[in-house]
Amino acid sequence: MAPRALIAACLLAAAALTTGCGSQTIDLSKDDPNHTGAQIFVERCGGCHTLSKAGTQGSTFDVSDRETVDGPNFDDRKETADDVLFAIENGGFSGAIMPENIVTGQEAREVAQFLAKYAGKGAGDSTKKLGAPGPETVGG
Repeated sequence: MAPRALIAACLLAAAALTTGCGSQTIDLSKDDPNHTGAQIFVERCGGCHTLSKAGTQGSTFDVSDRETVDGPNFDDRKETADDVLFAIENGGFSGAIMPENIVTGQEAREVAQFLAKYAGKGAGDSTKKLGAPGPETVGG
Protein backbone atom coordinates (compact mmCIF):
# COMPACT_ATOMS: atom_id res chain seq x y z
CA MET A 1 0.00 0.00 0.00
CA ALA A 2 2.81 2.44 0.79
CA PRO A 3 4.44 2.13 -2.66
CA ARG A 4 1.13 2.99 -4.36
CA ALA A 5 0.71 6.08 -2.22
CA LEU A 6 4.28 7.14 -2.99
CA ILE A 7 3.75 6.64 -6.73
CA ALA A 8 0.50 8.61 -6.62
CA ALA A 9 2.16 11.45 -4.72
CA CYS A 10 5.02 11.56 -7.21
CA LEU A 11 2.64 11.64 -10.16
CA LEU A 12 0.64 14.45 -8.58
CA ALA A 13 3.79 16.44 -7.87
CA ALA A 14 5.07 15.94 -11.41
CA ALA A 15 1.74 17.03 -12.88
CA ALA A 16 1.68 20.15 -10.72
CA LEU A 17 5.21 21.09 -11.70
CA THR A 18 4.80 20.58 -15.44
CA THR A 19 1.48 22.40 -15.70
CA GLY A 20 3.00 25.84 -15.22
CA CYS A 21 6.50 25.41 -16.60
CA GLY A 22 7.32 27.10 -19.87
CA SER A 23 3.80 27.03 -21.14
CA GLN A 24 3.47 29.94 -23.51
CA THR A 25 0.63 30.13 -25.98
CA ILE A 26 -0.17 31.81 -29.24
CA ASP A 27 -1.03 35.43 -28.58
CA LEU A 28 -3.75 35.72 -31.25
CA SER A 29 -7.47 35.18 -31.06
CA LYS A 30 -8.69 32.05 -32.83
CA ASP A 31 -10.67 34.17 -35.29
CA ASP A 32 -7.56 36.15 -36.33
CA PRO A 33 -6.82 35.37 -40.01
CA ASN A 34 -3.19 34.64 -39.06
CA HIS A 35 -4.00 32.13 -36.31
CA THR A 36 -3.56 29.09 -38.55
CA GLY A 37 -0.17 30.39 -39.71
CA ALA A 38 0.79 30.86 -36.07
CA GLN A 39 -0.21 27.28 -35.24
CA ILE A 40 1.82 25.89 -38.13
CA PHE A 41 4.78 28.09 -37.11
CA VAL A 42 4.63 26.69 -33.57
CA GLU A 43 4.50 23.09 -34.81
CA ARG A 44 7.11 23.30 -37.57
CA CYS A 45 9.34 26.29 -36.80
CA GLY A 46 9.15 27.03 -33.07
CA GLY A 47 11.88 24.58 -32.09
CA CYS A 48 14.51 26.73 -33.82
CA HIS A 49 12.93 30.21 -33.98
CA THR A 50 11.74 32.63 -31.31
CA LEU A 51 8.58 34.68 -31.77
CA SER A 52 6.67 35.92 -28.75
CA LYS A 53 3.39 36.24 -30.66
CA ALA A 54 3.57 32.48 -31.30
CA GLY A 55 4.80 31.66 -27.78
CA THR A 56 8.01 30.07 -29.11
CA GLN A 57 11.56 30.39 -27.86
CA GLY A 58 13.75 28.33 -30.15
CA SER A 59 16.73 30.68 -30.45
CA THR A 60 18.98 32.24 -27.85
CA PHE A 61 20.62 35.59 -27.23
CA ASP A 62 23.28 34.14 -24.96
CA VAL A 63 26.32 33.46 -27.17
CA SER A 64 27.62 30.82 -24.77
CA ASP A 65 24.29 28.98 -25.03
CA ARG A 66 23.96 29.08 -28.84
CA GLU A 67 23.40 25.89 -30.76
CA THR A 68 23.85 25.12 -34.44
CA VAL A 69 20.09 24.87 -34.88
CA ASP A 70 19.30 28.30 -33.42
CA GLY A 71 17.41 30.13 -36.13
CA PRO A 72 16.77 33.85 -36.32
CA ASN A 73 14.82 35.48 -33.52
CA PHE A 74 11.76 36.87 -35.24
CA ASP A 75 10.92 39.17 -32.35
CA ASP A 76 13.80 41.32 -33.57
CA ARG A 77 14.00 40.45 -37.26
CA LYS A 78 11.39 41.82 -39.66
CA GLU A 79 10.58 39.65 -42.69
CA THR A 80 8.50 40.02 -45.84
CA ALA A 81 6.19 37.24 -46.99
CA ASP A 82 8.32 36.74 -50.12
CA ASP A 83 11.51 36.37 -48.06
CA VAL A 84 9.83 33.87 -45.74
CA LEU A 85 8.61 31.81 -48.70
CA PHE A 86 12.11 31.86 -50.19
CA ALA A 87 13.59 30.67 -46.88
CA ILE A 88 10.98 27.93 -46.50
CA GLU A 89 11.52 26.65 -50.05
CA ASN A 90 15.32 26.84 -49.93
CA GLY A 91 16.21 25.82 -46.38
CA GLY A 92 16.74 29.32 -45.02
CA PHE A 93 19.09 31.77 -46.68
CA SER A 94 22.26 29.73 -46.22
CA GLY A 95 20.72 26.32 -46.85
CA ALA A 96 22.90 24.90 -44.10
CA ILE A 97 20.55 23.92 -41.30
CA MET A 98 16.86 24.52 -42.02
CA PRO A 99 15.17 21.74 -43.98
CA GLU A 100 13.87 22.75 -47.40
CA ASN A 101 10.08 22.85 -47.74
CA ILE A 102 9.46 22.31 -44.04
CA VAL A 103 5.95 23.49 -44.95
CA THR A 104 4.52 23.67 -48.47
CA GLY A 105 1.62 25.09 -50.44
CA GLN A 106 -1.09 26.92 -48.52
CA GLU A 107 0.57 26.15 -45.17
CA ALA A 108 3.78 27.87 -46.33
CA ARG A 109 1.78 30.92 -47.46
CA GLU A 110 -0.02 31.06 -44.10
CA VAL A 111 3.28 30.95 -42.17
CA ALA A 112 4.71 33.62 -44.49
CA GLN A 113 1.74 35.94 -43.95
CA PHE A 114 1.87 35.40 -40.18
CA LEU A 115 5.59 36.22 -40.02
CA ALA A 116 5.27 39.19 -42.37
CA LYS A 117 2.67 40.69 -40.03
CA TYR A 118 4.21 39.93 -36.63
CA ALA A 119 7.98 39.49 -37.02
CA GLY A 120 10.17 42.40 -35.97
CA LYS A 121 7.76 43.84 -33.43
CA GLY A 122 9.62 42.48 -30.61
CA ALA A 123 11.55 42.03 -27.62
CA GLY A 124 14.29 44.59 -27.94
CA ASP A 125 17.70 45.21 -29.46
CA SER A 126 19.40 41.91 -30.28
CA THR A 127 22.80 43.55 -30.85
CA LYS A 128 22.92 44.51 -27.19
CA LYS A 129 21.75 41.07 -26.09
CA LEU A 130 24.45 39.39 -28.17
CA GLY A 131 27.14 41.70 -26.83
CA ALA A 132 27.82 43.26 -30.23
CA PRO A 133 28.72 46.95 -30.37
CA GLY A 134 25.62 49.07 -30.17
CA PRO A 135 25.22 52.68 -31.22
CA GLU A 136 26.50 53.85 -27.85
CA THR A 137 29.87 52.14 -28.38
CA VAL A 138 30.46 52.76 -32.06
CA GLY A 139 32.92 55.56 -32.81
CA GLY A 140 33.83 56.31 -29.32
